[in-house]
Amino acid sequence: MNEKMMTCIVCPRGCRMKVTFEGDKMLSCTGNFCKRGADYARAEIAFPVRVLTSTVTINSYEVPRLPVKTSAPIPKDKLFEAMEKLKTLKVSVPVKHSDIIFSDFISKGVNLISCRSVNS
Repeated sequence: MNEKMMTCIVCPRGCRMKVTFEGDKMLSCTGNFCKRGADYARAEIAFPVRVLTSTVTINSYEVPRLPVKTSAPIPKDKLFEAMEKLKTLKVSVPVKHSDIIFSDFISKGVNLISCRSVNS
């Protein structure tokens, strides 16, 4: 049996929770104000995921970097791999907000999308 302290990020309240677990199964969660905290803790123990937000190089006169994000969360243990892949990407203008920059980025069905329009 293991214990871990974590801060819930579901809402601005930021509950500090004490989670007891064995393997990837949560046994108990205390300190959460609502059910969403326990759901978050359960997911964090079993399969932690994050939405990745970053920037990539773009050949633009307007901006040197294009803000991007994943269209859905990716496994937390793949974040460093994803960042390495971002270092090699170069985007050409024009780009519209929400354009797909890279399909099936790190995980099948998860796209890397533009967070800004850039015309030149």
